[in-house]
Amino acid sequence: MGQALADAFPVCRHVFDQADAALSLPLSRMCFEGPAEALQLTENTQPAMLATSVATCRLLMSRGLVPAYVAGHSLGEYSANVAAGTFGLDAAVRLVRQRGRYMQEAVPVGTGAMVAILGLDAEAVSLACEEASEGEVVSPANLNGAGQVVIAGTRTAVERAGARALARGARRVVPLPVSAPFHCALMRPAEERLAPELRALAVTDPTIPVVANVDAEPKRTAREAIEALVAQISAPVRWEAVVRRLASEGVTTYVEAGPGTVLSGLVRKIQRDATVFGVESPADVENLFARLPTPSGTPAGC
Repeated sequence: MGQALADAFPVCRHVFDQADAALSLPLSRMCFEGPAEALQLTENTQPAMLATSVATCRLLMSRGLVPAYVAGHSLGEYSANVAAGTFGLDAAVRLVRQRGRYMQEAVPVGTGAMVAILGLDAEAVSLACEEASEGEVVSPANLNGAGQVVIAGTRTAVERAGARALARGARRVVPLPVSAPFHCALMRPAEERLAPELRALAVTDPTIPVVANVDAEPKRTAREAIEALVAQISAPVRWEAVVRRLASEGVTTYVEAGPGTVLSGLVRKIQRDATVFGVESPADVENLFARLPTPSGTPAGC
């Protein structure tokens, strides 16, 4: 993850070196070489993905691609704030390592779960969760659009909600291999632990508006951006609303900076006329700049 970019571009290599130094941890070696078991620990996964996304974004910006808006899905909102200058990379990698640890410790291993509900609208999924709760926590966690809603909560309540969703017409219910039930009320202990650290960060107003997961509103001040990150821990990720807000602002071109192309796929399904690029490799970088529309005042999202 990220090795080809780090080998090809000094600006990317510098980001990984900076993350290693900030954590006093060989994070880059885990990204490039594994072992997978170490990288899959959420306290390592989160800074690793942030570093890779920031390295990619800094490369693109160093070559003149400056987005009109930035946004990220869950953890990606931290990368978006680094790109916008709300806070620095050193603070961000340390913070998201703590975020991963707090989220993992909020719920005993094995007692929580997340599943993706496919082919059912968000309102019907919410009703299925209400019917299945029986005093336990289960609720929509990722409103991803295109008929995909992820739910989270206690394992038994999630199983009941999945069954109710199928009864309401869902096409499929897919268990997710996650270490904790993110973005639901079970994460409130993590929110309470992380909130003081977020609010203590040295911050500046973002130079690029950050469209937040919690309400799909562009955050233009540091205080707004931080409070959105606090609320995000136990609130659902409203990704479809984020993309629709970007579209309403005139965004037609999206660049997914970092590992994977999941968000690119979701954007294409939500905004079917959008131009979408994913950047994971040096070849992707060259393809992007060869095909990117000539700047003409049209906003772009990253």
